[in-house]
Amino acid sequence: MAKKNIKPSLKNPLAPPEQIDFTIPGEVAGIAGGYEEVMQEGHDLIQRPIKSVQIGQIEKQHFKKRMTVWERIKVLTDSEPNVLFQNWGKNLDGASLVTGILNIDGRDVALYGHDFTVRAGSVDATNGQKLARLMKMAGEKGLPLIGMNDSAGAFVPAGVGGLDGYAEAFTALRKISGVVPSIMCMFGFNAGGGSYLPRQGSFVIQPEDTFFGLTGPGVVKSVLGEDITPEELGGPKVHSASGVTDLAVADETAALRTAVRLLSYLPDNNFSMSPFQETSDPLDRKTWEINTLLKKAFNSPTGFNTPFDVSIIIQQICDHGDYFEIQPTRAREAITAFGRLSGNVVGFVANNSAVASGQIDCDSAVKIARFVRFCNIYNIPLIFMEDTTGFLPGREQEARGIVQAGRTMLDSIVDVRTPRILLILRNAYGGAYASYNNYPTGADLVLALPTTRLAVMGPAGKEFVYKSELRKMRGSVPDMIKQGIQERVKAGMEGDEAKKDAEKEVAEWLKLQEAELNLRYEKELMNPKEGLALGSISSIVMPTDLRKGLGENLNFLLRHYQPSTWQDVQREFH
Repeated sequence: MAKKNIKPSLKNPLAPPEQIDFTIPGEVAGIAGGYEEVMQEGHDLIQRPIKSVQIGQIEKQHFKKRMTVWERIKVLTDSEPNVLFQNWGKNLDGASLVTGILNIDGRDVALYGHDFTVRAGSVDATNGQKLARLMKMAGEKGLPLIGMNDSAGAFVPAGVGGLDGYAEAFTALRKISGVVPSIMCMFGFNAGGGSYLPRQGSFVIQPEDTFFGLTGPGVVKSVLGEDITPEELGGPKVHSASGVTDLAVADETAALRTAVRLLSYLPDNNFSMSPFQETSDPLDRKTWEINTLLKKAFNSPTGFNTPFDVSIIIQQICDHGDYFEIQPTRAREAITAFGRLSGNVVGFVANNSAVASGQIDCDSAVKIARFVRFCNIYNIPLIFMEDTTGFLPGREQEARGIVQAGRTMLDSIVDVRTPRILLILRNAYGGAYASYNNYPTGADLVLALPTTRLAVMGPAGKEFVYKSELRKMRGSVPDMIKQGIQERVKAGMEGDEAKKDAEKEVAEWLKLQEAELNLRYEKELMNPKEGLALGSISSIVMPTDLRKGLGENLNFLLRHYQPSTWQDVQREFH
């Protein structure tokens, strides 16, 4: 007798059949009637979104190393979800999208998630209405939103209804942008509307081995004849480099846990503050590590031109060194991060000289603008750390619109209403200084390290400040060479050799003279003295006192800040 193939199954064959008792304890047993029938029907409707899916569909999802929507919810919270708008549609087929309210760490959070085991998580008019209603509720009640996107897109048999569904969801999410923050997790393979919708959210988290984009590789192949993999077209590496994805992670579990961690830094809405968290890290803790970093950098052979990673400074300032960087792999010459200082959530915007001398290009300007705008809308105070030689010049940047990108950054900074502090670490030159949260652009406080080099121009400024001295010095070169040649010829040196030797000597002399002018320029003009004298800088702070200096001033500013709604709704993205 042939052996039967055993098919793997999630169902326990030894489990007893589920029996639901609708009798009241202590009630005398009787014949079941219409009441028991409708109770059974009601129970079945409640369970339908979870239990109507065939085991095979769940197995397919697991085979692709993906969780079901209900398993994802369990990662977000241990509490039972309050599922809203369970099933709509003629055949109760709206279960391909789950909507509800979760309790995450004591906070109510609106949630939606595509159920790929039901019609591949596709969207029709029913699902669009469900989603729009949830988003409207989130906006009205002031609840943050988490989206778990895992959808094949519009449900084709639904015709234009699927497009209407997405359009309704697009509109609803746009209307709550700037009212409540939203976190979008990308799972599986999403295209079309499944990509547009989540990018309307505040933050996008994308695990490896996932895709989202305008169209899939198949359409690209048929239209353009281009062979391309999903990873190359719309994977996390592509999207994190462009800024479409804010955070790339390893897998679904990491995405969900990252979402929970990110949520801990965010307020519920635009008229509340981020959660305060008590800390055992003393505010007056000396930041010796910052002092060590700067000492080793600036005492090195390259001196004050030595680059260093500013994230080390951010880490030392934050409570127990804990901070959360946004877009950590994109435009590394600028760092944007959430952290806590004395228990309060704060947004850090810092130039990172370890990458491209901290120069601001198109990507970093837009990165800064988006982050600053978000913090401004949601009442998160900002600490700017300046160390940049300016905006990146050149043909490529001009062609990409560096003027417009820089303007976008400047506009976002000028519009800030939340408490904000500028800390000048080292370089603060020209237009970059003028647009980077100084007193004229609205800073509440400007502090500076003794290492500050504040000037209209960097070292090249000596060409203008010492123009006459340099002209005289360089003008004397021909006569000095001529005199040097004559002296060498008299001493018996051949003509050509005498010329080369004289030119070398004069070149070295000129180099030394210009180096002396460089030092003079740095000592006379590239320092915080003029900034202090003019009131551009409030005070000098020592590297070991950064945590205390920033924390005490931030606490003062927050004591006198009252979150309030905008007169007009401010969207997170223009």
